[in-house]
Amino acid sequence: MFTGLYRTACRVGAIAALALIVPHAGQAAAAGRAQHKHPRATRPHAKPAVAPDVSQIVQPPRSEAASRLIGWVAAARDNAGLPYIVIDKRTASLFLFKADGEFVGQTPVLIGVGIGDESSPGVGAKSLAEIGPAERTTPAGRFVAKFGLAFGRQRVLWVDYADSVALHAVITTNKKEHRVARLLSPTPDDNRISFGCINVGTHFYAKTLRPLFQKKGGIVYILPDTKPLDDVFPRLRLLPYLGAPADGQTAG
Repeated sequence: MFTGLYRTACRVGAIAALALIVPHAGQAAAAGRAQHKHPRATRPHAKPAVAPDVSQIVQPPRSEAASRLIGWVAAARDNAGLPYIVIDKRTASLFLFKADGEFVGQTPVLIGVGIGDESSPGVGAKSLAEIGPAERTTPAGRFVAKFGLAFGRQRVLWVDYADSVALHAVITTNKKEHRVARLLSPTPDDNRISFGCINVGTHFYAKTLRPLFQKKGGIVYILPDTKPLDDVFPRLRLLPYLGAPADGQTAG
């Protein structure tokens, strides 16, 4: 029994940060993963003395795919009256919206090191040593996200509880990973570092994102790496018939 509990370690942080899942009410116990050393971690990075507010750095423009999805969510009201997030893995960007579609802000994210749009079958039940680099993916799709407890009674936003994918403030346990520096970098090339969880800047997470989601949760939309956008979000094909522009300007 103890071994089974240990193997429910979440992908949220380093082994020392998260090693035991406390299940969210009404959901099955999920297995998880700890963070690993990224091959690029040995590359020199600037190390700020104080972690800055990464939400204030210059953000890349919205991609066409992100704009289409954002426009569809607003036009179709697919968020069901809840706040929502759109994550573009290719640009390593997160877009946050209130329940009424008002744009709140954009911030960089860290995501899974593996290129792919699905979690490997049974990956949540594997030990850390059994999870290969290709399995360390951030899955694409629409997820109903809610806050719940992880190891140490830390609250995280569970995106895909069954496969232990959570969104949380950036983990700095392993200094060699240079996670804050990766968030601050001007390109998304070095933003793949996690086992699948999504990291954002601490200030943005605590002051902007968490207050919106902590009461009722919300919806998280994650754009694909390799799959066609319309295959992941089939109803997106209805956008031209919803009377809304496809550039997402209706939501920010």
